[in-house]
Amino acid sequence: MTIAFFLDRDGTLNVEKGYIRNVQDLELIPGVAQAVRRLNDAGILAILTTNQTGAARGFYDLTHIHALNQRLQDLLLQEAGAHLDAVYYCPHLGKGIVAEFAVDCQCRKPEPGMIQQALGRFPEIDVSSSYVLGDKASDVAFGKQAGCKSVLLKTGYGQRVLEGKYQSLPEPPDYVFDDMPQAVLGILSELGLYKTGLTAS
Repeated sequence: MTIAFFLDRDGTLNVEKGYIRNVQDLELIPGVAQAVRRLNDAGILAILTTNQTGAARGFYDLTHIHALNQRLQDLLLQEAGAHLDAVYYCPHLGKGIVAEFAVDCQCRKPEPGMIQQALGRFPEIDVSSSYVLGDKASDVAFGKQAGCKSVLLKTGYGQRVLEGKYQSLPEPPDYVFDDMPQAVLGILSELGLYKTGLTAS
């Protein structure tokens, strides 16, 4: 059995700044790199699952999304020697203006397609023992649909979601934490992995 943390990007790992048009503007939330490193050290898969509709909206192309994701990886490595085990993103939006990406797909959260892609690569993942972390109601729904435990973070849009000012929660998340580092510490402690240094696989 392998546990995975399926991680949203904007507002979860990096500071929410809307559509990031300058790659250098991507900035990690404090403590995130160390939190991802804790997952790495515990043998838990850290997998990015992010909606990136900027391509469908015509804001930028796929190479820009790749560059943003690479900067994320570079910052994680530089700050804590941390890494993501896989990166999945959805560039689609049914009402997009770029025909190639203006489709209704199964990979845009809350649809579970990106987790299904991850299972194709990592069939050893135990979905019911895994976690989805994000700052939107769509992340909570994503986790519920995929059969994972859902974690809503107060960073990014999370506090507004909790206050009923942004999106609508389909049902309460399994956990609410202030930020991703706190969530990792809390869940690893609950699993008995934080203090012992044991692995989850």
